[in-house]
Amino acid sequence: MSDMTANGGGGVPAPYVASADLGGSEVRDWFTLLKPRVLSLVVFTGVIGLAVAPGHLHPVLAVAAILCITIAAGAAGAINMWYDRDIDAVMRRTQKRPIPMGRIGADAALAYGVILALGSIILMGLATNWLAAAVLAGSVGFYVFIYTMWLKRRTPQNIVIGGAAGAFPPLIGWVAVTGQIDAVPLVLFAMIFMWTPPHFWALSLWAHQDYQRAGVPMLPVISGARETRRQVVIYTILLVPLTLAPWLMGFNTVVYGAIAALLGANFLRHAWLVWRDAQDATGVSLTNDAPARKCFKFSIVYLFVLFGVLAADRLILS
Repeated sequence: MSDMTANGGGGVPAPYVASADLGGSEVRDWFTLLKPRVLSLVVFTGVIGLAVAPGHLHPVLAVAAILCITIAAGAAGAINMWYDRDIDAVMRRTQKRPIPMGRIGADAALAYGVILALGSIILMGLATNWLAAAVLAGSVGFYVFIYTMWLKRRTPQNIVIGGAAGAFPPLIGWVAVTGQIDAVPLVLFAMIFMWTPPHFWALSLWAHQDYQRAGVPMLPVISGARETRRQVVIYTILLVPLTLAPWLMGFNTVVYGAIAALLGANFLRHAWLVWRDAQDATGVSLTNDAPARKCFKFSIVYLFVLFGVLAADRLILS
């Protein structure tokens, strides 16, 4: 069904007319397609990868590299919104996005995402090196084809495997400077990869009705809340030792190691509280998933602080 049909036929859907009448709101809709809330973490970890990489990149080219990472991530988000417009329309958390509301047409959103993706990849190759461009292209392709189109609607492991898509930025930043893939950026990739399941499963515990309504097989929908809580604890336990790897490899000092351990202990505390949350016989929270909400919010702060300390320690103390 085309967007015209979905809005009753005719020329321009009514919501789109209202948006255009408001002037700047149409611009905000196009910006919303880029998933700006997600971009902040993507850009930050990309900057960290670039900043701690050995070697030198001209400041103008460094800015261009970060811009490419930002645009490519936003483009992947736009293509994701194009593909998921049917389930976005039935989820409370996403039903007011521009495509389900009819403010932006699906075809236009797809073209927007594809053009931005191709442009960012070409610019990355021209500004830095073509290996960085290839890794950037791989990150977009993984998010669009592997996660969005294949895993998300088929398996509760969608977040585990699909988490690789969000783990690419520090690797891309590193390769933009060095022109090669080394052990350290692979560790940074692995850290984000292991962080993603407890981060998103904490979210899914209190948003599971949305996923159930949309038919998305998130872990709480398929395996229940109790198993999801157990997996949050397991993946957090696996994550914390991994965050010590940069210190154990000699890339960072003991200062980073100590702070990473303290942050990890706090993350483990949050995960444990998620596990110990008061539940009924079926594992449903009796506290409106308050510990899961706190764990989700802390996980964002955790990753920002962890990577910030890693960069500060490397640039100042190492």
